[in-house]
Amino acid sequence: MESKIWLSSPHMSGKEQSYVNNAFETNWIAPMGPHVSGFENDIKNYLQHDSHVAALSSGTAAIHLGLILLNVCHGDEVICQSKTFSASANPIVYLGATPVFVDSESDSWNMCPEQLEIAIKDRIQKGKKPKAIIPVHLYGMPYNADAIHGIAKAYDIPVLEDSAEALGSSYHAKKCGTFGDIATLSFNGNKIITTSGGGALVSKRADIKEKAIFLATQAREKAVEYLHESIGYNYRMSNVLAGIGRGQMEVLDDRVAARRQNYEHYKAAFKDIEELTFVDEPNGYYSNRWLTCVLTPSEGIREGIRTALDGSNIESRPLWKPMHQQPIFKDAPKYVNGVSDTLFQNGLCLPSGSNLTENELNRVTSAIKTYFRV
Repeated sequence: MESKIWLSSPHMSGKEQSYVNNAFETNWIAPMGPHVSGFENDIKNYLQHDSHVAALSSGTAAIHLGLILLNVCHGDEVICQSKTFSASANPIVYLGATPVFVDSESDSWNMCPEQLEIAIKDRIQKGKKPKAIIPVHLYGMPYNADAIHGIAKAYDIPVLEDSAEALGSSYHAKKCGTFGDIATLSFNGNKIITTSGGGALVSKRADIKEKAIFLATQAREKAVEYLHESIGYNYRMSNVLAGIGRGQMEVLDDRVAARRQNYEHYKAAFKDIEELTFVDEPNGYYSNRWLTCVLTPSEGIREGIRTALDGSNIESRPLWKPMHQQPIFKDAPKYVNGVSDTLFQNGLCLPSGSNLTENELNRVTSAIKTYFRV
């Protein structure tokens, strides 16, 4: 059997090794260290925005700390995009708060502004004004920032921007990760760049960054003894992983270009298969195309393609199952219009790694064309 083609595998450039070697040579192995602050500055410079960045152990940790810094507490409600990975919603529950799920719009697959406002009005009417809103740039496609943030501002609700999948994407020339009161990034092994595991919290305010770092380092007070007046967490990124991140940042634009080329390859290859459609970029949107996804007419066809790919040793997967369909969240409030349900039923993520070879891309397209007997 031919070698496995993965959905989105890590892609090292070779530039990472010098930073990692430096960490070993200087014995900066533990958290803190020059590569951590260097990585934070690399991200800040890339975002081209007056942002303050805290490098953390994961994107989930960043969302958790972001909610704490937005004063989300036990008994509160937080609006969350339903079409997302569970890491967007789980930290809400960590804090004893309740997620309120909002469905998608069809053109970007992200949070629907109309459903968002319906949800806010209804929660307020029920005496539970939401404490925060978590929209997601799904698969690298920006959400409708003008509409979402306009609604959030009108109701005076802060936005925690989940940009885990969207580093390198932009909305009307402004980088994703710079829209929210707080934003989060992920450097998990399958993301557009990786530190193997890691994430970051981004804020327009320096004091938010400093508070995030304080909480991420066990909330240790400035004292000779180990003094703690707050509950803290072990959420700081290590110097070694930050070194990997610094090497990855040097090739981020190349990784975005490669993933966008994957999308163009698939779109051209399947132009004559009317059963397959793609999500295009609305005017002013620029997606890093972290994952290329196709929509089919039915769950049966989706599963037929997925099974055919699996039989050729090629990984693919359905689009994220909406959070309002997840058993663990079955009792959570939800405001749905059917869009995310249809996307899950009919949508498939195709191999999208920036290290895919031409031969591998051709194997994917050939397997799908064989399924349709094109």
